[in-house]
Amino acid sequence: MIIGICGGTGSGKTTIANRILASVSADEVVFIQQDLYYRNLKDMPLDYRNAANFDHPDALDNDLLVNHLKKLNAGEPVELPIYDFRTHTRLPDTTPIQAKPIVIVEGILIFAEPRVLEQMDIKVFVDTPDDIRFIRRLNRDIAERGRTLDSVVEQYLASVRPMHNQFVEPSKRHADVIIPEGGHNLVSIDLISGKIREKLASALDSVGGQS
Repeated sequence: MIIGICGGTGSGKTTIANRILASVSADEVVFIQQDLYYRNLKDMPLDYRNAANFDHPDALDNDLLVNHLKKLNAGEPVELPIYDFRTHTRLPDTTPIQAKPIVIVEGILIFAEPRVLEQMDIKVFVDTPDDIRFIRRLNRDIAERGRTLDSVVEQYLASVRPMHNQFVEPSKRHADVIIPEGGHNLVSIDLISGKIREKLASALDSVGGQS
């Protein structure tokens, strides 16, 4: 089962994914973040990298993401890329991942790419107010990605907000489940976690029946 968790930047996607992971056995779930699949900009000058539009679907290597989802769905291992957000480059090292019964993939644009969308069995959209999302992004980018206040605000106005309106918000129509208020909606998280546990129990029963 492949579960997609989509929503705008700072909506609480990772929080929801982590709470779901905490409610099931981590040994049975693979967690993939779409952010790891940004294209490698190492051949561009740093000024150009900083000015790139990272909120457009073309900024992502969706070919690689689709390839990895198909492999995991077929029970094959993959090598997850490692991305350096400070330099906007993909590191030479990778993270080896073994296939597991459940795959959770989260990102702002996973519903905007039809090839990624069609790999998913359950599609979840996290619907959080714009002001809350902006504050969360501001705090994250300054604390974790070495950004300045002015650069975060400038990027938000120039690309994050318009790309959200053009690509992320319209993709909400593809969702099977819409979770308001991000990671604080425990009822929705419990429902999704329950569905995952049912899937795992069914898989175990199937294996037991064949032995």
